[in-house]
Amino acid sequence: IPLMRLSALNAVRGRLIDPMYKLKKWNRGDPCTSNWTGVICHKIPNDAYLHVTELELFNMNLSGTLAPEVGLLSQLNKLDFMWNNLTGNIPKEIGNITTLTLITLNGNQLSGSLPDEIGYLQKLNRLQIDQNQISGPIPKSFGNLTSMKHFHMNNNSLSGRIPPELFRLPVLLHLLVDTNNLSGPLPPELAETRSLKILQADNNNFSGSSIPAVYNNIRTLLKLSLRNCSLQGVIPDLSGIPDLGYLDLSWNQLTGSIPTNKLASNVTKIDLSHNFLNGTIPANFSGLPNLQFLSFEANNLSGAVPSTIWSGITFTGNRSLLLYDTLCPIMQGLPKQLP
Repeated sequence: IPLMRLSALNAVRGRLIDPMYKLKKWNRGDPCTSNWTGVICHKIPNDAYLHVTELELFNMNLSGTLAPEVGLLSQLNKLDFMWNNLTGNIPKEIGNITTLTLITLNGNQLSGSLPDEIGYLQKLNRLQIDQNQISGPIPKSFGNLTSMKHFHMNNNSLSGRIPPELFRLPVLLHLLVDTNNLSGPLPPELAETRSLKILQADNNNFSGSSIPAVYNNIRTLLKLSLRNCSLQGVIPDLSGIPDLGYLDLSWNQLTGSIPTNKLASNVTKIDLSHNFLNGTIPANFSGLPNLQFLSFEANNLSGAVPSTIWSGITFTGNRSLLLYDTLCPIMQGLPKQLP
């Protein structure tokens, strides 16, 4: 077993370029007993050997590629290469490491597609591949990741639709897929998730798709951000989400009137700007004590802004409510009435 881990790590080292000599210790002794940089080892139950359980090689100015031999580290829990300059593909052999709980490869220059094999890592609870150049679809197999809590896949070139299979993930908290090339429709199945807190899909192209009305059933949601997604149709009633604190539906092609039911009392930001909304601004934006930003700018609204919009808000310190109306930006701080 020591020879296997030595062979695997030497293969990993062989594919890396280390201009700052961060891995200078990777040339002597046993990785687990000679303090190789970033290599953390533990014993596992019913086994007398030390095993490599963590590779923590973040922010070391490493370039080169990830060797497929990393898949031979069969007891690895954490694979962390974030904030380097790695290129090439994510090796499909990572899918052989059934003990993995965390993969953080964000902030590199990785390309190619996401391996289907990752979707069978039953213990994986965090996948961070944001800020790379990864393309292709989000694998449907990711719907098998029943321990997954955090999908951070934003700022890549992913395409295709968000897999509806993700609704099967019982403990999913964050789904961040913003700034990709994803297309519609938005999966209504996400309304069946049990714990989703953040759905962030800004800067994609869901042209021809609308916001599913059933998203009002995602009772755990804290943030819904669908800015600049080419969404059409009406704004659904989201008043049934009890703790929604952040809503951004700006820069879309939404039509119809603004729903009249009141959002959660802890909401701090509501941005409905740059759409094709019509009708009047309803009074339901009154009595929201934590509201700090409210924008209706660049729509087809008419009528007056309800003066009660300031009711229930206490202005202390530097706190203010920034309100943009349909014609011109209006900044209001201490005053309780619109001019």
